[in-house]
Amino acid sequence: MTGLILEPELDRHQLPGDVAVWMFIFAELAVFGIMLIGFAVARSLDPATFHAGRDLLHTWIGLLNTAALITSSYLVATAVHQFRNKLSGAQWRLWLAVAVSCIYTVGKLYEYVNLYSKGYNLGTDTFFMFYFFLTFFHLMHVTLGQIVLMVLAVRIGNRDCNGSDINGMESGASYWHMVDLVWLALFPVLYVLA
Repeated sequence: MTGLILEPELDRHQLPGDVAVWMFIFAELAVFGIMLIGFAVARSLDPATFHAGRDLLHTWIGLLNTAALITSSYLVATAVHQFRNKLSGAQWRLWLAVAVSCIYTVGKLYEYVNLYSKGYNLGTDTFFMFYFFLTFFHLMHVTLGQIVLMVLAVRIGNRDCNGSDINGMESGASYWHMVDLVWLALFPVLYVLA
């Protein structure tokens, strides 16, 4: 088969990246999971408030944010592939992933400003308490992920790491994919099902 790029042999029984990063990822997933369970319980106790709150959100911004994070995750995955195979292009893919993820950041800030200007905040009701807390907690993770991706891109540009040092790249990518995965749970729960 010509043109086929073979991945280096990987130990399929080992998680990509550093074990400490995976412990952090699992801890963060547990925190988000607990918060989502709390959201579901509160929604079952007061469905009218949650339905009314959901109707005030901009679903199209949520969809745009979802597309931005999925696209960004795709770019990070292709950057890892390029890096692992010692091919050029990993750095610009990481920078592009950060740029695309800024669509999410701008969209989320727009939503916050819009809702605050209409008088909605953490103290409005149970729905908005969960909405602001969950999405701001997630936004903080997005910001940390963007910083991680920028550090990786700079390190590649400075030749501080190369394809033989895949652990840092895989750790950063794994964290970024966790951020994306959490949003894929938050979006339908907040914007569609509430």
